[in-house]
Amino acid sequence: MFTNEVIGEIAKVADELRVGRAALLAVAEVESGGRVFARVGGQDLPLIRFEGHYFDRRLAGARRSRARAEGLSSPKAGAVANPPTQAERWAILERAVAIDRRAALESTSWGIGQVMGAHWDWLGYASVDGLVSDARSGAAGQARLMGRFISRAGLRPALRARDWAAFARGYNGPGYEANGYHTRMAAAYRRFAAMDLAAHAPLPAAAANALPDLHPAATGAKNVRRVGLRGLARLAEWLGAQPSRPTASAADASRGQDGEALLDRSR
Repeated sequence: MFTNEVIGEIAKVADELRVGRAALLAVAEVESGGRVFARVGGQDLPLIRFEGHYFDRRLAGARRSRARAEGLSSPKAGAVANPPTQAERWAILERAVAIDRRAALESTSWGIGQVMGAHWDWLGYASVDGLVSDARSGAAGQARLMGRFISRAGLRPALRARDWAAFARGYNGPGYEANGYHTRMAAAYRRFAAMDLAAHAPLPAAAANALPDLHPAATGAKNVRRVGLRGLARLAEWLGAQPSRPTASAADASRGQDGEALLDRSR
């Protein structure tokens, strides 16, 4: 379950998107398991999921051959399994970064909304590093990232109507039913709707401008090897991660966006 501070940050983005606070909180909880960071190598790092088929399509020649040989990429979605712990997933990312840094970051889903790094350009970031920076900055940045995707993908009407099947189809792809995204979001919504969310983030006097104008019609800018904690710490330092207040622990992040089903909206 999210802390009060995290609930407040997500509620602020919900207000700006003009969607129900309980609805956006339901999406975030299902995607993240109710937490913002995982403790990895002495650092509080955003929850991630590495998609080997994304990585494969971003590589060529010797780099692709190396990634496939190391079990890090495959043309088939799901062929590169994600281990259960975030420490192991960050270890996979470290290995992928050693092959191709940008491709590795683009092939990872980030934060409470589990948004694919590959969407950075479509979501209005100057680079994939900008997207990652929001993800590692904390609850506010991760909520903004999730809000950007929902706005850009034209999913606000479905969220406002609490049409969970339509929303899950757009956010997670046509395979959403197999993972029960729509029913899990509906259940989470009912729980949050019973809370006094106004106490966490009072309604603002005027709308904020934290999110860019990303209307769907707008033109867009275009087997796990164990590594030591020292290596993970180096990766975290390289990404610029800073220690942050940990949130309440929960089950590991769920499937997140269906990288195979969603359109690859990157360049």
